[in-house]
Amino acid sequence: MYIESDAPKPPLLVLVGPTAVGKTKLSLTLAKQYNAEIISGDSMQVYRGMDIGTAKAAPEELAAVKHHLIDILEPHEPFSVAEFQERCTSLIQDIGARKRLPFIVGGTGLYVESVCYDFQFSEVSSDEAFRSEMTDYAQSHGAEALHARLAQVDPESAEKLHPNDQRRIIRALEVHHVSGERLSEQQKRQTKVSPYQLCIVGLTMDRALLYKRIEERIDLMLEQGLIDEVRGLLELGIPSSSTSMQGLGYKEIVAYLEGRASLDEAVDLLKKNTRHFAKRQLSWFRHMKEIEWVDMSQLEDFTTQLDAVRAIISTKLTLDRNSY
Repeated sequence: MYIESDAPKPPLLVLVGPTAVGKTKLSLTLAKQYNAEIISGDSMQVYRGMDIGTAKAAPEELAAVKHHLIDILEPHEPFSVAEFQERCTSLIQDIGARKRLPFIVGGTGLYVESVCYDFQFSEVSSDEAFRSEMTDYAQSHGAEALHARLAQVDPESAEKLHPNDQRRIIRALEVHHVSGERLSEQQKRQTKVSPYQLCIVGLTMDRALLYKRIEERIDLMLEQGLIDEVRGLLELGIPSSSTSMQGLGYKEIVAYLEGRASLDEAVDLLKKNTRHFAKRQLSWFRHMKEIEWVDMSQLEDFTTQLDAVRAIISTKLTLDRNSY
């Protein structure tokens, strides 16, 4: 078994990084070597039927290693960071109890960080009338206009949130509206003390190469049937305004299917938005001081990169070396 009896805290391995940096391949290799079970740290992969646009691992990859928090909700169901934290914390306990290593892999920074440091979320009460007003405002003026309102009162939160992330933008506006305090200020008060024996590995890459890989990934998604996937969700009655359909790859293709953009315009916008998203991901993760970074730019040097990650794990986690 991998956990030594005198380990002071339960171990938790975490792998983060921007979209298209190479998390999936590395995570599968590490999970097999360390007797780990993967917990998805992606806010969109929880939805069934949203496979291509969320870049889920292939069925055979999901079958090769036990995965959690993938395909657990229907696309019309809401999902919050607080719910993710609750589910993930329970899974970590369960996986550890079975003498396996819990391993969070994903790029949704707030979700991952909330678990790593046991965030206490704002207890500011809700204001349903204000939420409704902001929802109507977004529908009337557009996502960018709503995002601009947040930038006026809480620029730090706005910098971290994609304009399409309407639910979290409205919550940040609501916190400020109800309490007069910025959500970003509340988050800074988090203790950043982890209840886990924590090892966070961050993957980075030359920016030009990362952007090239992003564009190639989107081209592949289109070849794999992204448009048909989005069309099928709309035909099932999933509202285009739902949280799930605001994700990258869905909102842009919806605009094409609804005749508000040509296919070329939609694809160009998707590539642009994804590049901006990757930049925000890296910005978020660089504020997490405990991350140990590994550069993935040399694509042919996977073995070297794997060895670098294993060396980091060996210094951060107390593991039974006979297990791997």
